[in-house]
Amino acid sequence: MAVKRHADDVILTVLDYYTALSADTANWVVNWAGFYVVDPAALDQLILGPFQGKAACQTIKFGVGVCGTAAATKGTQVVPDVRAYPGHIACDGDTQSEVVVSIVCDGRVVAVLDIDCLVKDVWDDEDERYLELLAQQISASCAW
Repeated sequence: MAVKRHADDVILTVLDYYTALSADTANWVVNWAGFYVVDPAALDQLILGPFQGKAACQTIKFGVGVCGTAAATKGTQVVPDVRAYPGHIACDGDTQSEVVVSIVCDGRVVAVLDIDCLVKDVWDDEDERYLELLAQQISASCAW
């Protein structure tokens, strides 16, 4: 029973962060925002988590596309023009730029935060810094 309650707490925490992020995007031209989490059945693969936007890929292998590259490198990928990114996975053809931040816990990637935008070259160093801080807070406040 305690394990289920703990799992429910983790899910609610992620959803709380997601809701806050979605509300904060009122001034952005964001067309997709959400999480991919590491698939417990295939640790080299991400599976779609909570998101807002058009339908998205259900699974992404590490090293493939922007999300998979962020997961493989345990880092952040800022893509000013997705059409110029080799191997970009286009879930929404209107997307122009993308930022993906890895969520790392105990030295391993547990999820990524993915945000797509309708404007090219919209992400700056400040966005990257704050999204990385958000990822650290999500990592620290969830039991992965």
